[in-house]
Amino acid sequence: MKHAFVFPGQGSQFPGMGKTLFEENTLAREMFEQANTIAGFRISDIMFTGSDEDLKQTKVTQPAIFLHSVILYKTLTNTRPDMVAGHSLGEFSALVANGTLSFEDGLKLVIVRANAMQKACEINPSSMAAVLALDDRKVEEVCAAIQQETGEIVVPANYNCPGQLVISGSTKGIEIAIQRMKEAGAKRALALPVGGAFHSPLMEPAKKELAAAVEATIFNAPTCPVYQNFSASPVIDPATIKKNIIDQLTGAVRWTQSVQRMIADGATQFTEVGPGKVLQGLIAKIDKNVTATGA
Repeated sequence: MKHAFVFPGQGSQFPGMGKTLFEENTLAREMFEQANTIAGFRISDIMFTGSDEDLKQTKVTQPAIFLHSVILYKTLTNTRPDMVAGHSLGEFSALVANGTLSFEDGLKLVIVRANAMQKACEINPSSMAAVLALDDRKVEEVCAAIQQETGEIVVPANYNCPGQLVISGSTKGIEIAIQRMKEAGAKRALALPVGGAFHSPLMEPAKKELAAAVEATIFNAPTCPVYQNFSASPVIDPATIKKNIIDQLTGAVRWTQSVQRMIADGATQFTEVGPGKVLQGLIAKIDKNVTATGA
């Protein structure tokens, strides 16, 4: 019986996030103020009093979710995970939790990643869509066919849980894919309100920028394995962790496969640390026999 800690990604933000932590915990206050200094602006003010729109900007969203997750984790007592994982951005939170990254370095990398992704979105008009109740293999086949026939980029981006796969690609490619997925039998295929094609080849400019920052950062030997999005397998080697965290930007988030591997390796209890309950819901759909709760 093993205990896994998991950390959410973009989309889990909400106005007022982290405010209670700040008000009730001295360590949290210190960490938020440290984060404001590192960021060069008072991100805590945007988190506590900003609107939905303020929090939707990628350059704000990513560090905000990272901060909420990591600071909450640091305030928990008796936290000894046997394994960790994070969904997309959440992988950086997981790497702080298992000691691979310091809080400061983790935040700096998330800020570089967020800004680089924002710029990549502006370079290439692109989007994402959720495909529901269609077999993963069929989704992959439809994406491959569209790319071969049209030259438009469309790829599987987030394997969230059985029957829920998010695709990513050019604006035109996603439009074609939504129609094709419905024709292939999807219950629903709908565009998502995002400004870019995350986890696709269209993030290549951001990947190069992130790679330079990652290579210049010290990655320590972790205290427990991280199950990385890119490989869906446990990793403890710092060099491999670096490679996978870079490749994640243009590769798919294999969340379903990661959770299944964690369960196969003995995980029976999952604790989601951060804003929202998205991962708890996904884990329940992946395997109803394990327990998933919030911190």
